[in-house]
Amino acid sequence: MRIVVGSKNPTKIEGTRLAFEQFFDKVEVQSVDVRTKDQPFDEETIEGAIRRAKLSYSKDFDFSVGIEAGLFRVSKTMSGYMDFQVAVIYNGERFTIGFGPGFEYPAEVVESALRGIEVGKTMEKISGIEGIGKKLGAIHFLSKGVISRIELSRIAVTMALIPWINEELYSKKLKSN
Repeated sequence: MRIVVGSKNPTKIEGTRLAFEQFFDKVEVQSVDVRTKDQPFDEETIEGAIRRAKLSYSKDFDFSVGIEAGLFRVSKTMSGYMDFQVAVIYNGERFTIGFGPGFEYPAEVVESALRGIEVGKTMEKISGIEGIGKKLGAIHFLSKGVISRIELSRIAVTMALIPWINEELYSKKLKSN
């Protein structure tokens, strides 16, 4: 099984590899750089993941994967927003979408993001970890080492894989998007 990830971020690449290896033997994962909006909100996050998946796809691969983290407006939360990883799996004809678990950032991070400062930049300042988004992620820092960004990516990709590994159940729903 040949997979291409629309990102050079090692956490997204590893999360994708781990997700596919749960269901398929001999998984080979490559990556290409695809640029998207620096700090997506709501639907922009989903659109960014779709863009990553579609722009990275070629017939040399069975699937392409786009993963995008973004802030979604969620009422009743302390900040009004939660961060979710969105994964899109594309086969050249249709795509599926999966979400990872959501979590809330400290108010300072959300306020900075709303002013146009990327979450990663603010989390680097708070944590003292340079390049935190390409390492274990803000979630690793905030969860005191219990959860990593790799795990969030793995879960999001696994959720997007569900229709592909159960095609007999989803065949009527897997029309072109």
